[in-house]
Amino acid sequence: MTRIALIVGSTRPGRRGSAVARWVLDTAATHPAVAAGRAVLDLLDVADFGLPLLDEPVPAAFGAYTHPHTHRWSAAVAAFDAYVFITPEYNHSFPAALKNALDYLHAEWQDKAAGFISYGTNGGTRAVEQLRQVMGELRIADVPTQVALSMFTDFTFTDPRDPTQPGTCTPAPHHADALDRMLKEIIAWSEALAPLRAQAQPLSA
Repeated sequence: MTRIALIVGSTRPGRRGSAVARWVLDTAATHPAVAAGRAVLDLLDVADFGLPLLDEPVPAAFGAYTHPHTHRWSAAVAAFDAYVFITPEYNHSFPAALKNALDYLHAEWQDKAAGFISYGTNGGTRAVEQLRQVMGELRIADVPTQVALSMFTDFTFTDPRDPTQPGTCTPAPHHADALDRMLKEIIAWSEALAPLRAQAQPLSA
């Protein structure tokens, strides 16, 4: 079974990432691999871990973690075979909270597959462009298909003038098709990378 973490990368109060995550979980439940038990998606919310700005004295590549919050984040990330990153676009990039969460760890990310769901006024595509560069350094195999949601057409708000409203994620039908393709790619690539993960040295306690 392929274990996929749905990582919500924004920690901003009133963020729309939680609404996107609900749509993904509901839509992915009918994916053939998920319905058959070949894959499972679980939420992994960066906001739940309270990670301060990187405060480990030793670079993550050494795996010598000293803080309880790092060990907790490490155990959570290491438990999965693949990831779907949900990210908004902030100033042509992805949130600092997500970059911080990625930088905390190293070996936990390696030889796994990932896909991206972005959102913003331009679909969040520029955030994903930069995330793909980070994936390469972390040895994460990022799949080509992504879901790019527009704030203008894929969300509904009771008061569109209120920027604090998270709204409801109501994507156009073609986004569900893209999510289906992306999950198929993630599962296939994750299964192909399984032998490399099996050869990896266990993480230090």
